[in-house]
Amino acid sequence: MNIFIAIIIFSVIVIIHELGHFLFAKANKIDVIEFSLGMGPRIFTWVKAEKGIKFFLFAGTKKLESTEGIKERTWYSFKILPLGGSCMMLGEEEAVESENAFNKKGVLARMSVIFAGPFFNFVLAFILALIIVAANGYDKPLISGVVPNQPMEAAGFQKGDIITEINGTNIVINREISTYLQFHKLNQEPVDITVKRGEDEISKTVTPALVKSESKDGKTREIYQLGFSYAAEREKVGVLGTIKYAAYEVKYWIWTTIESLGQLIGGKISADDISGPVGIVKVVSDSIEDTRQFGLSAVALMILSISILLSANLGVMNLLPIPALDGGRLLLLIIEGIRRKPNNPKLENGINFAGFALLMLLMLFIVFNDISKIVGG
Repeated sequence: MNIFIAIIIFSVIVIIHELGHFLFAKANKIDVIEFSLGMGPRIFTWVKAEKGIKFFLFAGTKKLESTEGIKERTWYSFKILPLGGSCMMLGEEEAVESENAFNKKGVLARMSVIFAGPFFNFVLAFILALIIVAANGYDKPLISGVVPNQPMEAAGFQKGDIITEINGTNIVINREISTYLQFHKLNQEPVDITVKRGEDEISKTVTPALVKSESKDGKTREIYQLGFSYAAEREKVGVLGTIKYAAYEVKYWIWTTIESLGQLIGGKISADDISGPVGIVKVVSDSIEDTRQFGLSAVALMILSISILLSANLGVMNLLPIPALDGGRLLLLIIEGIRRKPNNPKLENGINFAGFALLMLLMLFIVFNDISKIVGG
């Protein structure tokens, strides 16, 4: 059941992404050959015919192309593998002499179609965030306690203070505290912290203390600590506040994804910290089991939270300037716009094919890594 829920989450996120491409292609009068959910052979396909709708089971491309009485060119399909999806447009992969072909449209029109996919993922994340904030409020960056004789207490911070800034980075929601400290490990360097206490704003410089800490395996190690805790106390807000904090929720996940990529490129996190589809399904399943004891509403909110993370993540990842991804295609279109003449189609197709092949190899590695982590415990 949990795996089924994870597949539904993936499917919704992917279909919304492809829907962005589809709607903007239609708006720019580009013929869409096929709009599909999933990968591999078709299971179920329907097309608009001159008299109603025609349905097909396990239809191949030749069968669909030879069908008479079709009113609209687009095939709407569900495919056998429930991950991924596509919006295949006329003239997208090769030059076609038709006024409704992708390759015949202007640079800005084509850029809008490509950008629409990631943009719709951000829109989906925002809509889901609206639901969460409206139902449950936002998580205040509240100091829930200070440790006696530790740096935060010595600096004068108190329980109930609301953190608004750490080393110049704005803090709006509670999770930004842990994420900042995760990406910027504490050391002997002083930390500038600003809090709001009532109507007053207080800024202090705190030097982390080196303390002994016992790990789960019973070993003692020395780590730097500030000496405070920050509970996720949620506070409900009005309509404008809901919109504001929903936007911050999406911003948080976009920022976290970008920071994580920076950490990966910088070698600060390893391949073992990366999860692909298999790993994400396990995370979804484990999260559902952990949350089930708190009731159906808690499970629903957790599923929405994971969906926001994945949708925002997919939006960011697709905008990376890597061949075969939307970001890579946008980069080629920007180059075409600067040059004011079409790029060499053979070169462009070669770049995209090479990028796709590398992405498939990377995906295989990530899936293998996911399975290895699960099998190895």
